[in-house]
Amino acid sequence: MSILQARISTTERPADRRPFLSALEGQPAFGFIGPNWFASVMGTGIVANAAATLPVKVPGLLLFARTVWVLDVLLLAVISAATIVHWTQHPRAARGHLDNPAMSHFYGAPAMALMTVGAGALLVGQPLVGQGTAVGMDFVLWTAGTLLGLWTAVAVPYKAFTTHEVKPDAAFGGWLMPIVPPMVSAATGPLLLPHLPAGQWQLTMQLACTMMFGLTIVASLVVITMIWTRLVHHKVGAAAAVPTLWIVLGPLGQSITAAHTLGATATGVYPAPYGRAFEAMGLVYGAPMWGFAMLWLALAIAITIRTVRAGMPFSLTWWSFTFPVGTVVTGTSGLAAITGAHLLVTAAVVFYIGLLVAWGVVTLRTGLGVFSGHLLRTPA
Repeated sequence: MSILQARISTTERPADRRPFLSALEGQPAFGFIGPNWFASVMGTGIVANAAATLPVKVPGLLLFARTVWVLDVLLLAVISAATIVHWTQHPRAARGHLDNPAMSHFYGAPAMALMTVGAGALLVGQPLVGQGTAVGMDFVLWTAGTLLGLWTAVAVPYKAFTTHEVKPDAAFGGWLMPIVPPMVSAATGPLLLPHLPAGQWQLTMQLACTMMFGLTIVASLVVITMIWTRLVHHKVGAAAAVPTLWIVLGPLGQSITAAHTLGATATGVYPAPYGRAFEAMGLVYGAPMWGFAMLWLALAIAITIRTVRAGMPFSLTWWSFTFPVGTVVTGTSGLAAITGAHLLVTAAVVFYIGLLVAWGVVTLRTGLGVFSGHLLRTPA
């Protein structure tokens, strides 16, 4: 991630230095607010949530995490309001997002943004808002995010299968966005389990999260295979799309996290021996999948460095450097908690530092792009 920080001055666009909104050049400020904007909520929220799961105690870290979570709540409110204005003032453009073969996949971002903020309420927000409010926030946001995520997991692939014109070299990391939300539901749903009535309510939640785990992991492996095939046959492609390769880490890291969180609650819900079996899955599944995540991370870093050296323009796709890395942090922290391995403790800390660097760079660039209006322009 440090190479991105090092290149910030050399990749700065002139539009980023212009006066407030001057780069719009007469275009409406809310003319193109796509669902991809919610990736900034995901990327900010995971900074707070990952801090709460780290296997080490750092003075001031939780205070920092709470501050970031409050910022994320405000960010969710602002982007939601901007989206409402966009739909109200520009309904034709708003309806066109689902018909766009690239933008439609990012409808998974709002679902994951809701659940990320909700999980943060329980992980770091309780001292600020109280347990009752935190549980209520998470319940509402998790439910809304889960329903929206299940819709995107069906509706977006359906559009791709039936109406979108898709070229042979079109597969990119964004194809994972609509099918990953159920995995976020699976990873964060167990946080609500202790607050549900014992018996059928807890059993239903545990089973639903486990089923959503399966939904995403199978669909993700299919899509990842298509992305790998595209890279082999059609190479890296456009520089602006390279950051989306990091999205592959999302379902990998989140599935490791989900295997851990589902395993932690399984023994209290399932009868023996099934509870113990799911508890063991946290390591039996998580460790091998972590190995594949490291392979993809190495490839993503190598391709990104190569692209940055050649010139990689800034866009909202840079938020792909945040949330997926954050899921690797939470997944690694879960494995560290199970095993006590110093290797995994160190890896979790290193990945979190990388997440902080990436988040800082992308947040700064996004702020500059919004201020100038460059990021608010309607794409050509």
